[in-house]
Amino acid sequence: MTFVQLIECRTSRLDEMNRLIDDWVEQTKGKRTATHALVGTDRSDASHVVEVVEFPSYEDAMRNSNLPETGRIFRKMLALCDEMPTFVDLDVVRDENPVVDTVRRFFEALAAPGELPPLNDLLDEDVHSHDPVNPQDTIGLDHARAEFRMWRGAFDFAFTVEDVIAQGDRACARWTWNARHTGDFLGIGPTGRRVAMTGLALFRFADNGKIADIWWQHDQLGLMQQLGALDALEQ
Repeated sequence: MTFVQLIECRTSRLDEMNRLIDDWVEQTKGKRTATHALVGTDRSDASHVVEVVEFPSYEDAMRNSNLPETGRIFRKMLALCDEMPTFVDLDVVRDENPVVDTVRRFFEALAAPGELPPLNDLLDEDVHSHDPVNPQDTIGLDHARAEFRMWRGAFDFAFTVEDVIAQGDRACARWTWNARHTGDFLGIGPTGRRVAMTGLALFRFADNGKIADIWWQHDQLGLMQQLGALDALEQ
């Protein structure tokens, strides 16, 4: 279970504390078990500092706390605080990330049976799709939908989203695509072949929470080989 430690303190020496944290990060390279750390100051009281540190589990947090470097840095940090810090230990019981949810719903929508959904709840009106298959970027929701319809017209396919990693207004998805070639694709008539492809997609989100940019990376050469498009070249 994911574990989060909330540390609150008061200090008028934030710059020195930041340098101290930098020292701790440098000294514990390869040993730290924290997956994410965030430091913020109170808007109404700049001396009120809050640090949020995330760990894969409570046990990982304890291993981190028991590092000798952690103890040394903590003693130095106490000297920078105006009063004793407080600690709150939290087991995460609910973790929602709208960006990750949107990415997964996007891939589900692309492969949905029947007519392609409008996608206006997922994509910004000015969305840019950057796909190496196309010589130029596809700009705008209507043009992006036409691009997706081209793939849907050529293949009966499904996505498996293996991983989604999100940070700020960006998300990256690693996916596997399995399909049957049922229509014309880049001048290749339907072969009925079963094909597969792996790839990555990087997403940028607009302020409205919708996808504004998609950068695709996929094994296009491998796909063309599976379709037999390279057979003549290999002879």
